[in-house]
Amino acid sequence: MRILLVEDHPQLAESVAQALKGAGWTVDVLHDGVAADLALCSEEYALAILDIGLPRLDGFAVLSRLRDRGQTLPVLMLTARGEVKDRVHGLNLGADDYLAKPFELTELEARVKALLRRSVLGGEQLQRCGELVYDIGARRFSLKDEALSLTAREQAVLEAMIARPGRVMSKEQLASQVFGLDEDASPDAIEIYIHRLRKKLEGSAVRIVTFRGLGYLLEAVEA
Repeated sequence: MRILLVEDHPQLAESVAQALKGAGWTVDVLHDGVAADLALCSEEYALAILDIGLPRLDGFAVLSRLRDRGQTLPVLMLTARGEVKDRVHGLNLGADDYLAKPFELTELEARVKALLRRSVLGGEQLQRCGELVYDIGARRFSLKDEALSLTAREQAVLEAMIARPGRVMSKEQLASQVFGLDEDASPDAIEIYIHRLRKKLEGSAVRIVTFRGLGYLLEAVEA
């Protein structure tokens, strides 16, 4: 799952980004509100983490524009402001959660997991595709009740597919969930991860189907 982090303090942005990447998420880091607004218009994210005090366009304005466009992705606001009126204002604009600075990275990760669980799985802990089960809280896949060993890239591809049941996903769509803005990677690289995932799904009733010219579909095979 791909996360947008918008924080103008370089050291804090780096620390948060590294923690999120270490937990297995793809993270794009931007440092001002205008760049964030443009990215949210053109890229697909599962979650946005917005600092309020951004240059050029503050976090409240970015959030307001996001909701005015009808975009419903969850937003976690980071703030050094402790006033109740600021929290109320952000929540009224459509923020899903708040975290006041300074904060522990473990708490941030827990809040991110909770927001993604609610938005992607409708509050459910598990996503299923036949014998394949994804535990979003633990960030873990299992196949036929056995843990499925995946690289970070393989996991990102499989997360994107299981989160969109019945949907054919193009290589470009999958690449947008796997690679960040700062990574120069061709969508054709997705073919490599699809091939590896098919190997790991062999012998199960779950498969990845190719729709030539369109993309890939994860499906459970009926007995």
